[in-house]
Amino acid sequence: MIGELAYGSAALPDLLPSVLGELGVPGESGPLALDLPPRVAVLLVDGLGLNLLRRHADLAPYLSSLLPDAGTLAVGFPSTTATSLTSFGTGLPPGAHGVLGLSMRGPDGAVLNALHWDAAKVDPEQWQPHLTAFERAAAAGVEVRSFGPGRFRGTGLNGAAFRGVPLDPSESAGELVAATLDALADAPGRDRVLAYTYYGDLDATGHRKGVGSAAWRHQLAHVDRLAEQIGTALPPGSALLVTADHGMVDLVDDLRIDVDAEPELREGVELLSGEARARYVHARPGAAADVLEAWRARLTDGWIVLSREEAVAAGWYGPSLDPRMADRIGDVIAVATGAGSLVATKTEHPFFAQLIGMHGSLSEDELLVPLLRVRA
Repeated sequence: MIGELAYGSAALPDLLPSVLGELGVPGESGPLALDLPPRVAVLLVDGLGLNLLRRHADLAPYLSSLLPDAGTLAVGFPSTTATSLTSFGTGLPPGAHGVLGLSMRGPDGAVLNALHWDAAKVDPEQWQPHLTAFERAAAAGVEVRSFGPGRFRGTGLNGAAFRGVPLDPSESAGELVAATLDALADAPGRDRVLAYTYYGDLDATGHRKGVGSAAWRHQLAHVDRLAEQIGTALPPGSALLVTADHGMVDLVDDLRIDVDAEPELREGVELLSGEARARYVHARPGAAADVLEAWRARLTDGWIVLSREEAVAAGWYGPSLDPRMADRIGDVIAVATGAGSLVATKTEHPFFAQLIGMHGSLSEDELLVPLLRVRA
């Protein structure tokens, strides 16, 4: 089932503006009524889709106990980490912030991988020119903290999504718990706090082994314990929000299409970007209409194929797409609605074609994430 994007009402970009509004940051407001105390931590679990949590409630008893009072957020399109983290960190829909997928056409015309781009070559402040929610909070006197893997420091994505809050390297689950609780502790002069904690191992396990695997189920139990250790030890006057950047589905091998093995899908194509379930097809000059026709003819059941203009008009990127960002996405956009995928075994690293669990599309399993709340 295709999900509703819900920009401006119940989408991931609406979360931090709502938090900042309740923390008293001038000019900030959002549609989510959260009833927050002055010290707040957001635990973002990469890959924790709402439907996955519901299906495996027995493996995550703590998180599941919070579901009756939980909210539901739609992460936006594409439902992928780089886009969602930037939507979360800026409080803006993808069409405004411009980080429009796992990979996009970069300023030099080549493919830019949004998870690994070199900030020295592509300036994050130019690629994503808006203030982040953390910059806005800090300017208003809110103490901002961030915890996650140290390898993210200095990356282009971290600069685009989270500038304004220094990353405190925290590698293990135990380090994340201790750092988050320390940030929320009552202390002299600590009036308002916004802490962001990132956990990525659930997503990584799903990619490698699939969300139907025993490995993924065991990893979910670890996530549950991580959240429980924070949520049950919250200092007075603090709260924990738990959410995610996307869900995940397992791919079906028989539904994988290798673009590099099908000449009709390569005809007139200059560049392929995006990812397996949300492909951007950049046409050579003058070939966009022919490429759109060819891709629509090949991808029928289980796919939606739109022109860039159609996807923008449908609101996939929010109310509008900043014209400066338009060239980052394809002339043609192909999105999986079933369990299919579009791989490129010759022109992309083989690793991507071997993944079992994936995301990026508009299915509810990929699009919807929980918003769980715990208050001391």
